[in-house]
Order: sequence, then C-alpha cells, then structure tokens
Amino acid sequence: MLWASTGTKDPAASDVLYIKALAAPFTVNTMPEGTLKALADHGAIGEMLPEDGGDSEEVLARFASAGIDVDGLASQLQEEGAKSFVNSWGELMDVIAGKSAALAKAS
Repeated sequence: MLWASTGTKDPAASDVLYIKALAAPFTVNTMPEGTLKALADHGAIGEMLPEDGGDSEEVLARFASAGIDVDGLASQLQEEGAKSFVNSWGELMDVIAGKSAALAKAS
C-alpha cells in the first residue's frame, strides 16, 4: 500500500494527522518534508492499522450506502495519484537537466 503526499491540507487540522491515522505495516508513505519534520518534532505513532484492514469493509459499505461510488472514487484517486507522480517525476528531471546544464557551462 502506498500513501501518497500525506501532508495535511487543512490548516485547522494537526500537521501529523494522516501520518498517525495511516501508519500500517508494509506500507510506504511519501509525506512531504515539512510533515516528516513535524512528525520528528512532536508526532507520535500510536496503534497501527491492523494488517487485515480492521473495519475497513464496514466503513466502505457505509460510504456506499450514503451514495458514494466507492469503486469510482478509488479509480479516480488512483488515476489522479499516478498523474501527480508522473508530473513530479517530470519536474525532478527538469531540475536535474537544468543543474547539469549549469554545471556543464561552468566547466
């Protein structure tokens, strides 16, 4: 499981909200640097998500009963997440190319 860009967007919420809520074995969390620093400064990981997903099926069923298209939402989030990673990769490659060109000029 990959949790992507788990920085808190709502300034009224804890800056380590998602880190504490999404801690689970065998997962990857691509938190922003500021969130990582906040976790080191004042965060504490409590109980981790259970390996079997706990009550996640029950929660998703409640969402579905409230009219949320859970499968559609999952697809949308995966698509948007993939696009975001591709964009970030492109930006990183542009920065590396720019720095490489600057170093080549300086030589």
